[in-house]
Amino acid sequence: MSETPSKFDNVMVDAKANVYFDGKVVSHSAYDMKGKKFTLGLIYPGTYRFNTGAPERMVITAGACRVVQASGAMTSHKAGEEFRIPGNSAFTITAEGGICEYVCYFE
Repeated sequence: MSETPSKFDNVMVDAKANVYFDGKVVSHSAYDMKGKKFTLGLIYPGTYRFNTGAPERMVITAGACRVVQASGAMTSHKAGEEFRIPGNSAFTITAEGGICEYVCYFE
């Protein structure tokens, strides 16, 4: 389990949203004081596939999701839990029963 972030101090945020799947997945890029990027977003109910460049650590801040990694491993996560995705990979994420909110850290 990871500490679930609820507030970020001293960050810069891009006003333009990152919009995927006709608005069903939306995030905003943010940068800490050292310039390290992370995203804050939400996923409407549905199933979506993403490719990764850098390794990612996703912390679920509200709701729940199911994740299938490129290896075929499937896991479920709820608020306060996290999962990692290797770089140069892919994953499929499913939000069921409501909106899933997350913070994605690029490692």
